[in-house]
Formats: sequence, structure tokens, C-alpha cells
Amino acid sequence: MHTALRLGVHAAGRIRRINPACRIVFHGLYAELNATHLLGELADVVLSGEAEGALVALAERLDRGEPPSPAHGPTLERLPFPVPSREGLPALTRYASLAHAGRHVLAGYVEASRGCLHMCLHCPIPPVYDGRFFAVPRDAVLDDVRQLVAAGAQHVTFGDPDFLNGPGHALKLVRALHAEFPALTYDCTTKVEHIVRHRGLIPELATTGCLFVVSAVESLSDVVLANLEKGHTRADVQVALDVLRRAGIPLRPSFVPFTPWAGIDDYVDLLDWVERERLVDQVDPVQFTIRLLVPPGSLLLSRPAIRPFLGELDPAGFSYRWTHPDPRMDALQRDVSSLAEQAARLDEDPALTIGRIRALAYARAGRPDAAGRFRPPAPERSIPPRLTEPWFC
Repeated sequence: MHTALRLGVHAAGRIRRINPACRIVFHGLYAELNATHLLGELADVVLSGEAEGALVALAERLDRGEPPSPAHGPTLERLPFPVPSREGLPALTRYASLAHAGRHVLAGYVEASRGCLHMCLHCPIPPVYDGRFFAVPRDAVLDDVRQLVAAGAQHVTFGDPDFLNGPGHALKLVRALHAEFPALTYDCTTKVEHIVRHRGLIPELATTGCLFVVSAVESLSDVVLANLEKGHTRADVQVALDVLRRAGIPLRPSFVPFTPWAGIDDYVDLLDWVERERLVDQVDPVQFTIRLLVPPGSLLLSRPAIRPFLGELDPAGFSYRWTHPDPRMDALQRDVSSLAEQAARLDEDPALTIGRIRALAYARAGRPDAAGRFRPPAPERSIPPRLTEPWFC
């Protein structure tokens, strides 16, 4: 989301130079949080929340020759959710695909809900949706999936911020999908606490075609989890992992390993846990590079825990600067990011990249004999299913 905004700003600047009179609209969570910076030179209007109706109203206003109103603020009213039109979009071959069992299959993207019930402090959704979520009617989702299947999709990724915000809605939907398309597979994203709370529902996700679950583990440090108000603990992560394993569903965790409250021992512990739990092939190396973002409007700014580390707002970077109390951590984050970026460019085996990240972390932590701890991954091994484009916030 943050990356999308940075790309959007670059595109908007070029568009503005080519056609100074055009109207440019920014839409989304980070657009809303950074509206003060965007409005003016780059954006005429910023929309967020359930913004499709507002976008139509804007188009009608422009058609009448009226100037747009730059006033912004999230729209949080339930929409009728018609089936989206996919005419004019690129073919599914142009998007991320599913890598599974040694082959790539076409994947489509749908949403069964939008917004989120939860108020995790570092997430950009709560400042916009304020704890609300909206279920997309089941028939609309099913009709959209039918369009995707007709276009060649054999897998669907549910892009909901949390697929189990409405567990009844989610289960009815995947039951209907499986009944109509028994060979269709899917993945979804949900919180650790939902996996634990709704553990009785997880086996049915597996039997209806769920290939993997993405979950924002973020950290194994209970101090960090408490400061982010994530709603789960390290012990809960272990329970959720066990629940998914018993159902035969791989967990693909996402992390925010670089925060002001996590030290180098926490970082090494996270890498050791991934190795010990045999999750190396279920984690994208980029997950070990993520640094906490504190955008304008972040709920983190309302808590005293972040203030000792906080610097000035970087408007062009869409985040407040912050400095770790241990300079080794800021340096490690830069070096790990460079390592992961270079490895991705070379299409290196992700497990080998993670091994190199782990060796670097051990060296920076001053732990001896780091190189002897890591064995290169077997080139011929069974890799759990994943999308070809890593997801990270």
C-alpha cells in the first residue's frame, strides 16, 4: 500500500507535466493519511474508504463543468456492491500467479469484505475505517469469481484485510465456491487471534480448497506485540501454527521485525524460530527487511511508547522518521534490505537468501561460528504453495 502510493506519486508527477489541466484523484488508505501533502501540486481530490460512490459523483460534477472539491475524508457508508466490470483490464497472465507443485497457474483477486473490526496501532486501516468493516454480498463475489474462472483463473486470492472478520459470511462463500468449482483453490489473510478463536472452522477451509493462509504475525516479542496492540501473543502464534498444520494449511507469516522495541536478539530469535519451525520455504525474504512505518494519522502517534524514538515527519516519504536506540539495528535493516533486493534481482532461492540474512544477523549480534550453523537448502524439495509476488504492508 505504501509502495503503491510512492509509485502513484511518481506517475502523477509525470502526468501533471504532460497534461497540467487534467484532474488527478488519489484513492486509498495511505492517500487519506497523507492527503495534506498530496493535495495541491499532485492531487485535486483524495478519496478513501468506500469511495466508489464519491468517485462517480466527482465524475458527474466534472461532466457538468464544475470544479472538483478537494475536501477529503473517508466515506464509510455501505455501497450496493454491483459485480465489478473487468472489461479493459489486462489478461490474468499479466498479474501474479500461483506457484504450486512445480507449475504456475493463473490467479484472480476478489474481496469478500472491506475494512476491519480491529484497531492494531501500526495498521493504516483503523485510522480510516475506525473499526468498521463491510461484507460484500455473497452473490456479487460469486459472480465476480465466475468472471475470473471464465478468464482462466484456477486460484483466487481473497484480498480482505481479514477474511474471518465475518466468519459466517466467509464460510458460506467458500462452501458455495467449492460446490460450483471443486477444483478452484484459494488463499486468504486473517489475524492470529482469529485462527485461534475460530480454530474449529479451519479444517473446513482446507476441505474447500484453501492452499495457504497469510497472517500478520509481525513479531515474536510480547513487548513489541503489546506496543502494537496486535491482539495476540507469542504463545498464540504457536497455537495458530499448530491449528493450521493439523488442518494441512501452510502459514505464510508476515513480519515487522524492525521496530524501536525489538533488539538484535529478538531479530536472531525470529530467524531461529522460522528455521526451527521449518517455515523457511513459507516466508518471503522481504519479510525480514520491514521497518515500522508511522504515517501521519497513525494510531501509534496517540501512544507515549513511540515518542522517545520519533523524529520529524518526512512528507515525501509518507512517514515519520524514527531512530532505534541501538544503532546496529538501523544499520542491519539497511544491509538486510540491500541483500534481499539484490537476491530478488538475481532470482536467488529464497531459502538461501534467508540463510544469508541469518548469517549476517548472527555476525552483527557477535555470535561465533555463525557460518557453520546454516546449511544450503536442497535444490530439489517440495515448496509450499505461494503467489509469485510477495505480499507485505
